This record gives sequence, C-alpha cells and structure tokens, in this order.
Amino acid sequence: MADRYLRFTGTAPGRFLTTRLGLPQPAALRRWSLETPTLDGPLLHLTAGASDATDAIGAALARTGLTVAASAGRPAGIVLDATGVTTAAGLADVHAALHPVVRSLADSGRIVVLGAHPSPDDHHQAAAQQALEGFVRSLGKEIGRGSTAQLVRIAPGAAASAASTLAFLLSPKSAYVSGQVVQLTDATPEPVADPAAPLAGRTALVTGSARGIGAAVASVLARDGAHVICLDVPQAQDDLVRTADRLGASALPLDITAPDAADRIAAAAPDGLDVLVHNAGITRDRRLANMPADRWASVVEVNLDSVLRTTDALLKAGAVNRGGRIVATASIAGIAGNNGQTNYAASKAGVIGMVRSLAPRAAADHDVTVNAVAPGFIETKMTAAVPLFIREAGRRMTSLGQGGLPVDVAETVAWFADPGSTAVNGQVVRVCGQSLLGA
Repeated sequence: MADRYLRFTGTAPGRFLTTRLGLPQPAALRRWSLETPTLDGPLLHLTAGASDATDAIGAALARTGLTVAASAGRPAGIVLDATGVTTAAGLADVHAALHPVVRSLADSGRIVVLGAHPSPDDHHQAAAQQALEGFVRSLGKEIGRGSTAQLVRIAPGAAASAASTLAFLLSPKSAYVSGQVVQLTDATPEPVADPAAPLAGRTALVTGSARGIGAAVASVLARDGAHVICLDVPQAQDDLVRTADRLGASALPLDITAPDAADRIAAAAPDGLDVLVHNAGITRDRRLANMPADRWASVVEVNLDSVLRTTDALLKAGAVNRGGRIVATASIAGIAGNNGQTNYAASKAGVIGMVRSLAPRAAADHDVTVNAVAPGFIETKMTAAVPLFIREAGRRMTSLGQGGLPVDVAETVAWFADPGSTAVNGQVVRVCGQSLLGA
C-alpha cells in the first residue's frame, strides 16, 4: 500500500503544513539501482584519538567506490575512526571531530563510527567504547534527511575485515538500516573476483520465497550472481514458480516443517549450499489469554523449530559448504515484544538465541557464518492489512519516519551472504529504520 503521507510531505504544501503543525517530515530514501549504485559525493575520513589502523581502514574505504578525503564541503558519508578512544576524556575527540561537520552531511548521507571491542580487562576502555554505542544510537535519531548512523566494532589488527561491511553501510543498499551496532571478528575475508557479482558460482536457497520479503531476497541474491533455489509451501506453487522463472532460479515446493525437509533440500542442491536463508514464517496473533494451543504450536513450529531442525541436519550432513552463510529472519517483535504476539515474539527471539549460540561453533566446526536480520515495519501485503492507525504508527515511530521495503531486508541478507563478510558472524541487525521501540 502506498505511503500517501510520505508523498504529501514531499510536496511544497505538504512541507509547509507539516512544518506548521510540527508533524514528522520523512525524507524519501535513496536506494540502490543500476543508475545510482553509490552515494553522490566524497567520503570524509576522520580520526578521534590515536589510531594504528589508519592505512588499513583507508584501504577498506577504497572499496566503497567513493572518493575518500580528509575534508569535504558536503560529504556523502563520514567515517570516524574512534578505535583509539580508551578513556572518558578521550570522548571529547569524538565530539571535536563530528561537531563541526555533522550539519554538512548530504541528504541520505551515512555516518559510520569505527570502534574497538570493549575490553574485559580494562574497564576504562570498555566504558569509553560502550559510550560510542549510546552516542551513535542518539545521533541516528538526530540527523534526519534520510541519513543513517552506525557503529562498527573492529577486532584488534583486523581492519581489513571491515571492507564488505563498510561497502554496505556506506551505500544506498543500507537505506533502512540505522542506529545499529555490528561487531566484527578477526576472520580473514574471502577474495571476491567481481564486486558486481560477489555470489557468482554459488548456490543459495531461500525459504518462503514465493512472494514478499522472500521473493525480494531471492531477487537480490540472483542479482549478485547466485543460482537461487526458491522454496515455499506447495499451496503457493503458482507464485513460487513465477518468482523462480523471473529470476532464472529453481522452484522447490516444500513444507519446511516436513520431517524430510532437510533431506529434500540437500537433494535439490547436490553440490551443496553456499547460502541458506531461513525466511519462511507465519503469524497467528491473539493475546495469550485467548490463544489456543494450536495457534501457539504452529507459529513456533514454522518460525523456530523448523529452522533449528533443518539447520542442524544440513550442517551435520555437510550440505552447507565450507565458507557458507546461514541467514535467519528474526523480528523487531523478538527484541521489543508486541501486543497479541507472544507466540511470534517468542519464536523470533528464539531465532536470535540460536544465532548467538551457533555462530561461533558453526564457524569453528564448519567454516560457516550464522547471522540474522530483524525486520521492523516493512511494506508488504501483510502490513497493508493492518488497521490504518496502527499502520501509520508503525511507519512513523522510526528515526527515518517511514516503513521499509522488502528490498531493504534483502540487501542486508546479501551483505551477510557476501564472501567478503567472513568477519560478520553472530550478528542480529535490525532493518527497521531505527524503530523507536526496542532500538
């Protein structure tokens, strides 16, 4: 459903009226397209405190496609290296670096603060680095004009591992991701022969991909060069085949809760999967006092138990190739909770628990990363059916003042799936426009 309020605020009368009434004025977001693959303008590279990673960070920034400068009149992006901030007093350098330039950031601009992992042995360093999280989350709520702010924590001596993450966060692909904290490991990224097709020669399977977010994920992974296997329930076969045919993909009609689901997935990918995306999910909303056991059980079975079961079976069988990526779909509801969704929120919080526990072991035992996206209010047929005032609240209660699109979730999945994202592991990234609930 079209966001008529967003369109109205983009007109001169709309801007005048909403300004007079003190109403939200969301900016139209700039998303990736063939015509606009990068941000317009230079990238400002600043430093707060001492840093021993300047050259490595500069090399990583070179992959963004932006011109990196030490000063710029109207930068498209600002990267602040705060990895060397180790004391509370040192936070003054963060203020000194960004205070003079934050107003000059271009519309739909990007701010990325680079931090270090908080030290378990130095509580002063840990305090200073944790302070950056509160700073970035607040900055994301202030800057407006479709701009975003993120914190990326880099492992000691591993600035090169941040290249794919910086390329994503400093691009139009991250339009609806803001106020997030990404903690990178020191794993060495895999080389990517063609940045325009990083998944070339790889096989990806996306569950729940007949329509909506799943179809968008399949489309973006195909754009990035993957051969995609589109999986959905047999009842959605017509839509599933249409989606697969449009992408030159394969269709696999299959109920992901079936006892032999993992075996059938493995048979559909005889050379193994390089990317496994758990997107299938259902809702059966009611308040707990009015929720029968079958509505509880069906949501947990589809959204969580099938994810656990198929992931375990595919990893055990070696059906996820070494260097592979597993991406699960959580939800802002699993972080903040939601009225009438105790079953759904429990299932999505369970996905987050799975990711955090499994990620280090999957990396060590199988050379596979495990991450999750947590969508907020995304414009789909499901949200179009939400009552008007609840729908408007979902759209406006974000720092970006609007709902996201399925492609916003898909671009985040593609970043996780990138061979260069080996250091991105165990992360749960909210694609919610920095929702004011639970963010």
